[in-house]
Amino acid sequence: MINEAILASIEPRWRNIAETVRKNSIRVIQAFADEGASQIDLAGSAGYGYDDRGREMLDRVYAHVFEADRALVRPQWASGTHVLSTALKALLRPGNRLWIADGRVYDTLRVLLGSEHPQSLGAHGVTVVDVSCDAKGHLCPPGGAMPPQVVFIQRSRGYVLYEPWDRNQISTMIDDAHRRGALVLVDNCYGEFTDISEPTAWGADLIAGSLLKNPGGGIAPTGGYVAGRKQLVDLVADQLVAPAIGGELGPTGPYLRLFAQGFFVAPEMVGEALMGATYARARWQEAGFQVEPGVSGVDQMITAIRLDQAEQVVKFCRAVQALGPMDSHVDPEAWNMPGYHDPIIMAAGGMIAGASLELSCDAPMRPPYWVYLQGGLSRWHTIMAAERTLKALA
Repeated sequence: MINEAILASIEPRWRNIAETVRKNSIRVIQAFADEGASQIDLAGSAGYGYDDRGREMLDRVYAHVFEADRALVRPQWASGTHVLSTALKALLRPGNRLWIADGRVYDTLRVLLGSEHPQSLGAHGVTVVDVSCDAKGHLCPPGGAMPPQVVFIQRSRGYVLYEPWDRNQISTMIDDAHRRGALVLVDNCYGEFTDISEPTAWGADLIAGSLLKNPGGGIAPTGGYVAGRKQLVDLVADQLVAPAIGGELGPTGPYLRLFAQGFFVAPEMVGEALMGATYARARWQEAGFQVEPGVSGVDQMITAIRLDQAEQVVKFCRAVQALGPMDSHVDPEAWNMPGYHDPIIMAAGGMIAGASLELSCDAPMRPPYWVYLQGGLSRWHTIMAAERTLKALA
């Protein structure tokens, strides 16, 4: 049962989101037209993938929309973590220093940033430093800290409860990094199309993300992207494939049509997810639960809800799974997912496994117990999940 009073109360927020959708949709539509996309571009390629005109077209469309010199959109990337690992290894050399803005990084990157794994940055001579930021976004390194070669900014919250940074804060971090002579890499996962521009328009040297999230529009079945300065994108391409070959090679198989369709509708799909999240926050907050961000917080893809017990986390995730278009009969269980320190329980009854622009939720099984609700290709799907989860915990 939908709460009509809450619907009425969030209507102004929905109007603001709709305005963002309008502006982003126009940007994407214009980019496809300006870059001369054609039916023949959607055929895909096999083998080495040389002279794949559709792949080149989609790279241009992404670069156009993200206001970047160049973009690289490839099915060879399996996840956002995979893209970010490739990008960081491309930008950093032995003896370099990497600053992590405010120490924020998603769990699956922690092994890469350590020193124990033979493929980690530390094992290859890179020093990684967590650097705090003030409320305006200024980088506040510890005394005596040597300047970095790269500053890494994670745009989304991940499994942390910080309020996501807004455009002004990220712009300040970028300016601070550039004054120190550093490059800036922004993890743009869950951030695409939540604002009317992207961090590349705010000065970031490189951004990276997963097509299983926002830019895939709920249609792309795999893949990732980077966008930014041409020289840096070329370095990432060579790291992904091989030196002096990268951008020219990479078959696209059956994916180009799905990638293009997904990107075309992505602003609308992101808007639906944001609208659904607005309702969920208001509904859970009204029910007396601690919710981050609150109803008046920044519009973003991920809603964190605090629960009291591990059993409640399981009930919550099972209630979301029960509404999935796929595998609604399945009961999620926590398990030791690769790359995580704690067992993770995940409800993901979507059309594409792991595609978190589709409605999903997950949680590390550690106190204090927070569950993270995300996605929703239809706002009504998320609204149903908010009501279903509340009923499950009643």
